[in-house]
Amino acid sequence: MKVRTQSKKVDKAWFNQHVTDPWVRRAQQDGYRARAAYKLQELDETYHLVRPGQCIVDLGCAPGAWCQYLRRRLGTVTDAAGHVRLRGVVVGVDLLPVEPIDGVHILQGDFRDEATLQALQATLQQALGGKVPQRAVDLVVSDMAPNLSGIEEVDAARIEHLIELAVDFAVQHLKPEGALVVKVFHGGAYDGAVRRLRQHFRTVKAHKPKASRPQSAETFLVARGLIG
Repeated sequence: MKVRTQSKKVDKAWFNQHVTDPWVRRAQQDGYRARAAYKLQELDETYHLVRPGQCIVDLGCAPGAWCQYLRRRLGTVTDAAGHVRLRGVVVGVDLLPVEPIDGVHILQGDFRDEATLQALQATLQQALGGKVPQRAVDLVVSDMAPNLSGIEEVDAARIEHLIELAVDFAVQHLKPEGALVVKVFHGGAYDGAVRRLRQHFRTVKAHKPKASRPQSAETFLVARGLIG
């Protein structure tokens, strides 16, 4: 009973913090599905990541707030036939279902699976209007995070695994001048994540957005310029 009571107190405290969070209220007012949109916005404004005409892949995109921001940032254009289309390409991939976002391509599946990668390539080919090179992506973003157990060694291994997956995907699909954004947590996995990124990218910057909760250990690594 004691554990259950503590759990209820924690849940209530989290709920109270959530509903009074100014970033949550702002997200609701701006029509974003999550406060995370403002994390990407700050990263973009700081490092100039997003430009109209780009091809962008969002790994682990649920619930879709980053895809929403990317769509707004790229903007739309009306063609000669009067059709409104996105000024660029955004593809979101997640194991979980994601509600549709106008102009954004959402794929449900595991991006490690060959079937999902083939679907991604087909989506890029269709969106870009023809055969595309293997490295056709300008920006890969990943807000993926594992379910944390509270056991540092276990959590570090899970975090490192997700970062490894994102880096491997980026190395295979990014243009040479492309960029990768991944989430990491300060702790056992942080130094390893930085080392891994520096093996593949010329510059790696760490940044904690203001929209991250103060007590959160999360930060984001922004890597640019593929090596080799």
